[in-house]
Amino acid sequence: MVPQQDLETVRDELRRLRTRVPQLTGALAAGVDGLVVAEDTPGVDPEGLAALTAAALGVAVRVADATGNGGFRELLVRGEHGYVATYAAGRTAVLTLLAQDRVNVGRLHLEGRRAGARIGELLDAAEAAAPPPPRTARSTSRAPTTRTRTPRTPRTTTTTAVEAHTTTEN
Repeated sequence: MVPQQDLETVRDELRRLRTRVPQLTGALAAGVDGLVVAEDTPGVDPEGLAALTAAALGVAVRVADATGNGGFRELLVRGEHGYVATYAAGRTAVLTLLAQDRVNVGRLHLEGRRAGARIGELLDAAEAAAPPPPRTARSTSRAPTTRTRTPRTPRTTTTTAVEAHTTTEN
């Protein structure tokens, strides 16, 4: 769990990013699991975008791995009306930016990479400082159980009328 103060810092970074790149129409920080960390996405469902980002990330990671190009860094999608850019943000998060078609893509990448690095550092530090999840206690007083296997009966196959009809016609 990320502390509220760190979440506010991430939100501030998203707002500053939108100020530095005026053609941005939205910004979202999400976990690689598809859960929203922070968002500034007016007019776009942040939960849906985070889930779609996680799905696209899964494919992008596999493509990078299959081609021997190393770990995931970024993904750019250009649509008829604009761009969706996703950048790695530390070990467990990604930054997704929505931009108008007239955005300077070089500037988008420059600012997106910088913001992704800052957000990643913040979230990775918060994760490292978080206490580990509580362990569930297991009872050691129970004796181990042994399973007995029952023999399986062999399957019998029957021919249906459809199968009989198709085999006789061929």
